[in-house]
Amino acid sequence: MKLSANLLLRQTQSLVMTPQLMQSIQLLQMTHFELNQFIALEVEKNPLLEFPSNDGETGGERGEAEDGEYAHQPEDAGSDDGYDNRSEALSSDWYDNGGSASTSRLNDELDANYTNVFPDDGAPQRLDAPELVSQWKSMPGSGEGADYDLDDFVAGQVLLRDHLAQQIPFVLPDMADRLIAQNFVDQLDDCGYLQADIVEAGERLGTSLAQAERVLATLQSLDPLGVFARSLAECLAIQLRQKDRYDPAMQALVENLELLARRDFASLKRLCGVDEEDLLDMLGEIRQLNPKPGSGFEAGVSEAITPDVVVRSASDGGWLVELNPDTLPRVLVNQSYFSRVTKTKDAEVQAFLSDCLQSANWLTRSLDQRANTIMKVASEIVRQQDAFLLHGVDYLRPLNLKTVAEAIKMHESTVSRVTSNKYMLTPRGLFELKYFFTVSISAVAGGDSHSAEAVRHKIRALILQESPEAVLSDDDIVDMLKKGGVDLARRTVAKYREAMNIASSVQRRREKRALAKVVGF
Repeated sequence: MKLSANLLLRQTQSLVMTPQLMQSIQLLQMTHFELNQFIALEVEKNPLLEFPSNDGETGGERGEAEDGEYAHQPEDAGSDDGYDNRSEALSSDWYDNGGSASTSRLNDELDANYTNVFPDDGAPQRLDAPELVSQWKSMPGSGEGADYDLDDFVAGQVLLRDHLAQQIPFVLPDMADRLIAQNFVDQLDDCGYLQADIVEAGERLGTSLAQAERVLATLQSLDPLGVFARSLAECLAIQLRQKDRYDPAMQALVENLELLARRDFASLKRLCGVDEEDLLDMLGEIRQLNPKPGSGFEAGVSEAITPDVVVRSASDGGWLVELNPDTLPRVLVNQSYFSRVTKTKDAEVQAFLSDCLQSANWLTRSLDQRANTIMKVASEIVRQQDAFLLHGVDYLRPLNLKTVAEAIKMHESTVSRVTSNKYMLTPRGLFELKYFFTVSISAVAGGDSHSAEAVRHKIRALILQESPEAVLSDDDIVDMLKKGGVDLARRTVAKYREAMNIASSVQRRREKRALAKVVGF
């Protein structure tokens, strides 16, 4: 075959992910915090982008202008009789010539001491040591009341490690023991449990096993009780020893917590050697203990969730859906600055500013498109879940991404990005947008399908209403759900029950009977 080179012209279509398109997709799935960080970086890089001016500054300028007008008002109104009468009233016996109340005159005529009531009105206090004013703010005469900052008086958050570090010097005077103790403190988790091997810790620090165990035993006596425990059983045992309640029967109960988790009270009575009444008293004492002694000391700062969409009741009986103004990014393109700077004849500067203008306009359009997309998805969700907003979770409809995407004429991936890490504030509470998308469960006799979340809520409600004498099994729950029009298999009921951390019918029966006897006693 003869080979030859040819020139061909071919026209094809292809989908190319441009940088601008990738940026729009990223903006769509960003959270409020991530979006603010991204915009702040763009404002730093792009000289044409800027944040809008604060409304408070305008009010401040207005206030200064009003103060200025008010300051010149007495000169213009000097001939006013009302103003003369006010001047005569102010020059009465209660006021001195300077226009301020005389503290000494008030003290003499009212037989009272107003020096402490109005400290700013008295004579200035003499400095005890003028050379130390910069070092000691609390020195008398060193400053006025306006210099105080409320942030200086706010108590800082005490961490678990700081709380323990304050107690260690009082129980461990030896520096070698303190070094071992500090190593143990560094290996505590958020719940206060020690995540270290004593043997390995002793070898790493070059100390004996006996010394490490002695230091650990001393640390386990610190506050909060139960800290430095290596297991749940040891944590409960430490607290029971402090209360002088760690007798052989209680020791057997603590060492067999797996039987307590299974509600096997018959085996526990046999192992502890007690009757049913004593076992119930022991269980009551166990419930009063703290299984997580370090939980009272937060390791991080809790951040509040800011809703992206707010839903309110409308006057016509419908729902008013609007974006939260606190989460909407505010950024402007400075067109006037661009017009002034582009007058230069430098081609490199003009090309740079043209790129900046194009990037700024694309960012503002992307932010506007992001807001419109969130609004469309949220409005469709509210329309689909109108019964849930009116009556509660029992009326939550099954919904998927395809249904919403077809309704708003968008792709499913777009709806998925919008509903990721976005929250909606409704009269029923604060929910993530993905909460409204649940699996559909078929109904009996071809009726309307049910939402999986609504079915889980029904299972939880049925279990909460059961009595100790009539505990529902999974088969009983299946039969009751079928009477309510929900066709569900027994293994699905068991899966939902375990996902909600609800024990089996045998364990629930033992626990409810035990609780009933405790109430009876």
